[in-house]
Amino acid sequence: MKLPIYQIDAFTDRIFSGNPACVVPLSDWLPDEILLKIAKENGVAETAFFVRSNSDIRLRWFTPDLEMDLCGHATLAAAYVLKVHLNYPGNKVEFTSLSGRLTVTFNEDLLTLDFPSRPPVREILPTAIKSSVSLQPDAVLKARDYVLVYPSESSVLNLQIDRQVFDSINLGTGGVIATAKGENCDFVSRFFTPQATILEDPVTGSAHCTLVPYWSDRLSKNKLDARQLSERGGVLFCENSGNRVLISGRARTYMVGAIWVD
Repeated sequence: MKLPIYQIDAFTDRIFSGNPACVVPLSDWLPDEILLKIAKENGVAETAFFVRSNSDIRLRWFTPDLEMDLCGHATLAAAYVLKVHLNYPGNKVEFTSLSGRLTVTFNEDLLTLDFPSRPPVREILPTAIKSSVSLQPDAVLKARDYVLVYPSESSVLNLQIDRQVFDSINLGTGGVIATAKGENCDFVSRFFTPQATILEDPVTGSAHCTLVPYWSDRLSKNKLDARQLSERGGVLFCENSGNRVLISGRARTYMVGAIWVD
């Protein structure tokens, strides 16, 4: 079986930066174990699969290790593939997913995700996470992901993770966000996932479902510019919109090809 595949760099305007996602359009769903094997073979943080049925587009996301409940950069990449490569009509695409209905709108080269808001609440930091980070945070919160709030951008940039200790905890589909007020933007972040093939995610759209309501409240503003401080780096333009968050970014095509599945 021959399947098309696209590799898209998301939340960036140039290749070799942002977060790479593979996108595989399907005519029908393959068994989950095959989807996971494809994601593992691709070797990027997320592979998005979608099936179009009349006006419905069902979207799923797989890391090399498991199926995710929500992924921002791979959703952006899937919408980009539909619009740029598959001639999807109009300026809006709607997906159905494990996190409900997700909308992506197009404004020239800017794509905007409409995602659920996940405000964090105060939480106690598990011992394994506390012991694994090189600097202790000023505050700890949690939604799906733990949020570690640091005093400065440099604190986040220089944070180190002891992976042997970090991997002793299982957070399921969640991870750990390190964040701080930005120097040249509203806020910055990094994202780490224990027991994952890829420890640090380059740009994590879904983490901003939690970061946006937190920083919107703390900075008393609804529109925020964000940067993810991974080695590849990423740029996100965000808006707090009640029980939803709007996360905008750009994307670029790195690769178009085909895969063969027996």
